[in-house]
Amino acid sequence: MIQAENHCDVIVIGGGPSGAATATLIAKQGYRVTLFERDHFPRFHIGESLIPHCYQTMRRLGMLEKMKTSHFTKKFGVQFINEHGKLSEPFRFEEYDPHERSQTWQVLRSEFDCMMLDNARESGAVVHEGARVLDIERDGDRVVGVRVKCEGEEPKTVRSRIVVDASGQSSLLIDRMNLRQWDPDLKKAAIWSYFRGAKREPGKDEGGTIVIQTQGKKGWFWYIPLHDNVVSVGVVADFDYLFKQRDTKDPKEIFYQEVERCPGLQPRIAQSECVDEFRIMKEYSYKASKAAGDGWVLVGDAFGFLDPLYSSGVLLALVSGEMAADTIVSALADNDTSERRLRAWEPDFRKAMNRMRNLVRAFYDGLNFGQLVRKHPDKKHLITDILIGNLFKDEVDELWPIIDAMREEEMAAV
Repeated sequence: MIQAENHCDVIVIGGGPSGAATATLIAKQGYRVTLFERDHFPRFHIGESLIPHCYQTMRRLGMLEKMKTSHFTKKFGVQFINEHGKLSEPFRFEEYDPHERSQTWQVLRSEFDCMMLDNARESGAVVHEGARVLDIERDGDRVVGVRVKCEGEEPKTVRSRIVVDASGQSSLLIDRMNLRQWDPDLKKAAIWSYFRGAKREPGKDEGGTIVIQTQGKKGWFWYIPLHDNVVSVGVVADFDYLFKQRDTKDPKEIFYQEVERCPGLQPRIAQSECVDEFRIMKEYSYKASKAAGDGWVLVGDAFGFLDPLYSSGVLLALVSGEMAADTIVSALADNDTSERRLRAWEPDFRKAMNRMRNLVRAFYDGLNFGQLVRKHPDKKHLITDILIGNLFKDEVDELWPIIDAMREEEMAAV
């Protein structure tokens, strides 16, 4: 049931990692937070690989000890397999970031998201599952609440000082306000499923993510070892290449056509059993033109989504929730919920997101990272910073002129 007073300080739409994080941190400061989640958890979601710099936010949320005692697969690093099937040396996080955070996790999102939502409840947020937000309520240009329908109830208006949209890629506010800006350079798509009994690396590398290129570098596969002897395997490539330049539209057939083009993957799944359906996600890279307005804020995928290449999705969800929550708490304390105040966190977050995007684009443009490190060994730590999620260092921007120069050299040599 919706709380009888039908008014609170903050409404959060969506109970995924960004919504749960935002709700938790605001509720911990004593504000009345109501979270509406359309589904009943557990529910399926993709985005299973964490990276080291999730650590700080997880600690603030009170999730760290829960993760340490979970059965999620421990992740110590990343490996790459080139188009010819050659496996790289392990890229272990602890070698570049000798800290407890260098060990992270591969998570089953249905379980991880439940843990996050339960943590929000424990922190004082009022959580309603099976609650569909039908629309936002306005007073002029200001958002002042939502129209919501819970199962078995009539629609009802709930008012608040701030509404946080954390409803994912189907974001209510981004579409109502025409804020979505598709990324013209990252028109990618993905097809994936789950395999039991697939090959794992020995020892400490057993839980590491593997990025596997296909022949001709048309695309790449993610290979994420989960618990219960299951591996998440998905192919990512240009949308047109995956879905328009073929005789079939069947995602399973397309997936296995790409497996045939990927010698680095074939032996890994040869003796395994596919244990789930094949799922697709199309043209998913976008950002909102702004992250907040009078009385409202966007976080997580409701603000924007990049690309699964470097497993940045959960990190960006958590960090956007954390940064937005801190801004909201300050704004509530000063009774200033204007657009100017609620966008205070946006420039730093947008800058961080763009840094990850630049490295993603460099990969798709064919940049040889090994060559980059050989030519500029003094910059290796900056690439490492991005890969582990340390996106808030201005020093990282020293990479882009170097990468642009290498692109120009490669084009001149063709």
